[in-house]
Amino acid sequence: MKFWSFLRALVPIALLATEASAYADPGACSGQCWSHDPSVVKRTSDGVYFRFETGSLIGIWKASALTGPWVYQGAAIPKGSIINLTGKDDLWAPDVQKVGDNYILYYTVSSFGSQNSAIGYATSTTMEYGSWTDHGATGVASDSSKTYNAIDANLISDTSGNYYLNFGSFWGDIYQVKMNSAGTASSGTPYQIAFNSTGSQALEGSYMYYRSGYYYLMFSSGICCGYNTALPAQGEEYKVFVCRSTSVSGPFVDKAGKSCTTQNGGTLLLSSHGNIYGGGGQGMYADSSHGTVFYYHYADKTVGLADANYKFGWNVVTWTSGWPSI
Repeated sequence: MKFWSFLRALVPIALLATEASAYADPGACSGQCWSHDPSVVKRTSDGVYFRFETGSLIGIWKASALTGPWVYQGAAIPKGSIINLTGKDDLWAPDVQKVGDNYILYYTVSSFGSQNSAIGYATSTTMEYGSWTDHGATGVASDSSKTYNAIDANLISDTSGNYYLNFGSFWGDIYQVKMNSAGTASSGTPYQIAFNSTGSQALEGSYMYYRSGYYYLMFSSGICCGYNTALPAQGEEYKVFVCRSTSVSGPFVDKAGKSCTTQNGGTLLLSSHGNIYGGGGQGMYADSSHGTVFYYHYADKTVGLADANYKFGWNVVTWTSGWPSI
């Protein structure tokens, strides 16, 4: 879960970004649509959808369509992680990707405001409740001696079939590390791929998507949570930005050509609009029924702004001159 937005997003300094003039409302969702940091996967064998969430030891929801009805199945890792760190019984930020015949679920073990963090993984051939085996550490971990925080993992493969793990939140923002051929263990030293030098609107929850020669790096920024307790100043709430590169490891730039590592670059992809507030914790995938789908969690002002009321949102992406919009 992206908690660090509480700690340093205290000064109303916005990222330099290209503002979008309008957004489509989220697509329909029926059944159990509560959400935080969703990861959505469409099973290749039968087209069944699975949604994984922060909380409930990585909760699993299942549906016959992206629109639902979504039905809760249970916890992916019901006994907690075998990684012996504070937070092993409260797992965050799932990312599920298919590698070979296995689905790999990456998760975070950490605690509020701590840099003592680790990214673990579990595997399944079906994604069904009760089918997941926890394998523990990927080797991506952090403590106060590091320049990064090892949370919010996302796996990407390049066009040569090499695997990389993107991760990070606050401290040095977004990092990347090369993984082994199975995508289960780090095989190099992490390096920074996105950074906001102002320190007040730090980056987290990255997700990378490949399309037509470009790697699109999306990340959330702003105050993520607690809106019912203290509503942020306008524009300081969670939102999503995007940068791109022809290389999986960068350098990444925004639509205006600004560096996303040295110039606080980032093109705005999603911000609050109408009753849709504080969207983030995003992902993107190619759906055989809908096209490119962008998904996220958000607060609905008509329902309530408490974390427990966050909802699952999704939109079909429009591509213009090589850039996504919703």
